[in-house]
Amino acid sequence: MAGRFAPRTARAALPRQAAPAPRTTPPPHEGPPLTREWAPPGPLDLRLVLGPLRRGPADPTFRRVADGTFWRATRTPEGPGTLRVASRGDRIVAAAWGLGADWLLAGLPALLGADDDPDAFVPRHRLLALTRHRRPGLRLLRTGLVLESLIPSVLEQKVTTDEAYRAWRHLVRRFGTPAPGPTAELGLHVMPDPRGWAMIPSWEWHRANVDAKRSSTILRAVRVARRLEEAATMKLPEARTRLELIPGIGPWTSAETLQRSNGAADAVTVGDLHLPGIVGHALADNRDADDEEMLSLLAPYEGQRHRATRLILLSGHIPKRRAPRMTPGDITHL
Repeated sequence: MAGRFAPRTARAALPRQAAPAPRTTPPPHEGPPLTREWAPPGPLDLRLVLGPLRRGPADPTFRRVADGTFWRATRTPEGPGTLRVASRGDRIVAAAWGLGADWLLAGLPALLGADDDPDAFVPRHRLLALTRHRRPGLRLLRTGLVLESLIPSVLEQKVTTDEAYRAWRHLVRRFGTPAPGPTAELGLHVMPDPRGWAMIPSWEWHRANVDAKRSSTILRAVRVARRLEEAATMKLPEARTRLELIPGIGPWTSAETLQRSNGAADAVTVGDLHLPGIVGHALADNRDADDEEMLSLLAPYEGQRHRATRLILLSGHIPKRRAPRMTPGDITHL
């Protein structure tokens, strides 16, 4: 299978061409929205559940407005769609616009963690037990979409989060499309489709401060987008293997993607600069822990290791910084 699935390196280089013109006119509202109400099976905190989808404070695909309503613009298998979600008492009310509206509303329960089982997690450390008690509305989301989480995760490889957020914002706004529905004031955009990503010329990646290694990884991924999207329905080991067939996608990137696309409760992030020290500090008072020790400390939570790390991060029990921040890189002037 790998031989048929792996992208052909002989076609890696795209011909130099003018950048596709960004779309500046918002699409019509396409009529009234489709709506749905849903009663979650237990406590649900939309901020905690949907928070992992937000890529920085100015993410063009995600907004939380002052009244607690969440807006999400995405590209579904049926086309672009915008989803508005809010909590009203013990129910969730949602509205959706665009070609992907039906798909988004059908997947609303899964998106908000209906397939997740918080009771499968048994805390064996006081910090985790206390944090779970204080955050009863935490559920692990499942988008069912791989590329929308894979591409920003690739952009986050080996750079500061601010650099990655700026790159995502620039590329989506320039090469994506305005989101359907009443989103003009919010400035929401839908990310490009696979062909749109593939057509971005090299100098635009450079302008977004994305080096050749990361842009090449994204180009390899979008060429086999259909096969990668199939990973959203696979079990974690098979899904991880499918993603990591792409050169440039390793355990860190696959975990960060599958946590969101598959709701993978055990997709623990290894290879992270900060996470081992945070976990080590929280569970063993060892801020110098490496990946090996982190995995050892998380072993009692096998099957739920990602949930354990989410709870640790939510606990606020984070070691104080003792080294200077990573210096942002800048290739745009080269």
